[in-house]
Amino acid sequence: MTIKNIAVLTSGGDAPGMNAAIRAVVLAAHHYALPTIGFFSGYNGLIEASSTLLTPASVNGIIHRGGTILKSARCPAMLTEQGLKSAAATLRKEQIDALIVIGGDGSFNGLLALNKYWSGAIIGIPGTIDNDIDGTDFTIGFSTAVNTGIEAIDKIRDTAEAFERIFIVEVMGRRSGHITFNVGIASAAEQILSFENFSQADEQEKLSHLAKEIKQAQHNRHASYIIVIAENLWPGGAVQLAKQLKQTANIDCTACILGYIQRGGSPVAKDRILATKMGVAAVQALIAGKNNVMIGERNNQLLTVPLDVAVQHKEKVSESLVSAQESILALTAQ
Repeated sequence: MTIKNIAVLTSGGDAPGMNAAIRAVVLAAHHYALPTIGFFSGYNGLIEASSTLLTPASVNGIIHRGGTILKSARCPAMLTEQGLKSAAATLRKEQIDALIVIGGDGSFNGLLALNKYWSGAIIGIPGTIDNDIDGTDFTIGFSTAVNTGIEAIDKIRDTAEAFERIFIVEVMGRRSGHITFNVGIASAAEQILSFENFSQADEQEKLSHLAKEIKQAQHNRHASYIIVIAENLWPGGAVQLAKQLKQTANIDCTACILGYIQRGGSPVAKDRILATKMGVAAVQALIAGKNNVMIGERNNQLLTVPLDVAVQHKEKVSESLVSAQESILALTAQ
């Protein structure tokens, strides 16, 4: 297939570095004399035919900006046949030969579904703070989200130390523990609770264990105690865990939910560079005839991964991180 016109959109949850990826796609396409159309608000822009021509001038000065100049959104209509047909019709009307989507697994599943109704080439660029895409060491936005979490907990630690308090800090990640373990270890949290070391079936046992460890730390006159917990893990979240520790062990805890603060902000250098490399590689992959793939990076080497492989969620948090926390760091912190 000869590529004459490229389209790009950002879909799902925003991630720091998405703008850097858009910029790289546009500049690479311009280098190869390929016009680039940007669709607004994720797949909604395809369905509603809301687009703009992107030029080098359009992406000047955006590499450092969080969010996405193309906006992003969820799109329930892409789960329907009519929505997919409408999106495909827009691509045909605009004479788009290839579509690049920057997003996570939901966005990639949308691409795979769209390909049943449209014959153009499709490429995915992994942009999600959750780092839950298979086939790449890191996703765009993950490093910034981790740094944001660390900065927040460092500040919380100051207050915890000053008042000798216990904080339960809930971080984002959906169903992935990458942010939880990386933030928890880097901020020297006394306890880390994530999908890798907790099951709801063990709730009461874990509650008793936490209470015992906290009381031991208090006995040893530790001035502060930080528990980092993954969202969607503990029934009722950090607030409920704090209530249960109070009710069952008379332990006062303060729950702090970082939430969307981790999705915003200027991307760190690592995300800007990763996004730039992946954006350029996506355009080059299209020119080379690649289709139905995601751009990934392993051991600092760019590669392509089949889209249906990228969304399988087989890759988990490094066992070395989990083991280090469980067998050494948590015990040493007492």
